Amino acid sequence: MPDGSIPLCWPKASYDPKYDPIVDAGPGHNRDFAPTYWVGTAGPAPEDDGPITADCEADVVVIGSGYTGLSTAIHLAKDHGLQPLVLEANSVAWGCSTRNGGQAQISSGRLKRSQWIKRWGVDVARAMHDEVTEAFRLFEDLIASEEIDCDPQPGGHYYIAHRDKVMAGLRRECDVLNQTFGYGAKILSREELHANHVKDQEAAGALWEPDGTCIHAAKLAFGYVRMARRLGARIHTASPVMGWREQGGWHYLRTPGGTVKTRTVAVATAGYTPVGLHKRTKHRLMPILSNSMVTRVLTPSELEACGIQVTSPLTDTRTLRHYYRLLPDNRMQIGSRSAVTGRDAENDKHLALLRRGLARKFPALEGIGLDYSWWGWVDVSHDMMPRICQPDRESRIFYAMGYGGNGVMYSAQAGRRMAQQIAGEKTPVLPIFNSPLPSHGLLTPFRRLGQRMAYGWYYLKDEII
Repeated sequence: MPDGSIPLCWPKASYDPKYDPIVDAGPGHNRDFAPTYWVGTAGPAPEDDGPITADCEADVVVIGSGYTGLSTAIHLAKDHGLQPLVLEANSVAWGCSTRNGGQAQISSGRLKRSQWIKRWGVDVARAMHDEVTEAFRLFEDLIASEEIDCDPQPGGHYYIAHRDKVMAGLRRECDVLNQTFGYGAKILSREELHANHVKDQEAAGALWEPDGTCIHAAKLAFGYVRMARRLGARIHTASPVMGWREQGGWHYLRTPGGTVKTRTVAVATAGYTPVGLHKRTKHRLMPILSNSMVTRVLTPSELEACGIQVTSPLTDTRTLRHYYRLLPDNRMQIGSRSAVTGRDAENDKHLALLRRGLARKFPALEGIGLDYSWWGWVDVSHDMMPRICQPDRESRIFYAMGYGGNGVMYSAQAGRRMAQQIAGEKTPVLPIFNSPLPSHGLLTPFRRLGQRMAYGWYYLKDEII
């Protein structure tokens, strides 16, 4: 037993609803899944390689077994002939990848195309659009694999105006998409949206994007697990990184069952990144809680009242947006932002807010029974865009994270890009690849105070002003 005191694998631990990545030392050890609809309906998790039980060595170590980490492992093995070893603290795909809304959109962060242009100029924005277009095609190819049966529901993405006043902005964004990027977006009036798509009673209209697909979040993750292991990757669950030492160009990652030695580390821990994991990832993300709930199966009369004729992604235009969809089994799923701290996550008021949001959109569902309710941490970067990069050229450390809630699709490409960087291949010259995640610096201790103030302003802007 390493160090003579730490057991090789702790017993299975229960899910901790109050886990908070800013406060807690780490995500735990061998914890069970959050009680999500995805885990409850995916069937048994696929076989993995169990915990680390002895010191070992690997070509590349990937920390985190979510979508990004698994995509990295898949592409390292398939495209570059490397044999990655994936370390997961808890159950496979335990974090974001089994707690998200299951919506794949043609985006990689929180910024719109017009904001890309304002920040980087038209040429870089067009290159970014090419990148996310390529990413969506990769995602489509992956979910078409026989190994990944994730109940895909294509049909485009509906960006739904929750008030009349935001329609002008949607029209401008539609013009940017079509005129600058040659994209086939279109504006839908309230009447057209209600007649042919969905009777969201808040809707003043919508911007429709051709690329948008809903998936079953856990089935996607479990499919990635099977694919990665078939290609030769090892996936070790119940193996948290409890210490990280660099010496002579080697990285030594200490787990409860043994130390893994490697030249290269790829970090894919997203909103569940421990503060003390490594100095290159410390305070580089703002973890934000997102709440989600799934109703009981809707009756035929309820379905008719909701008038929902599409099963692809729906999001509204609030700053703290609602994302919602009709599931294949005729349950309704909806999510939005939640508590500021993990300690407050179980407060009933957050679920009540989500219920009211659903009732505003679909009055027939007011007070409807719920089958599932959960929350999870979203990896929001300080400039609202992800990074896939090697932050320090003197050290073989890479990371991919910061999607801001848009990682279901782009994580596949992010993993592929990180694998290319690890293998020494060039990636496109884009800001998300050639700069590290920014830090809040001296403001770091006050981030949550700022978050509370921002939430108040967002409410005023979205609902009152």
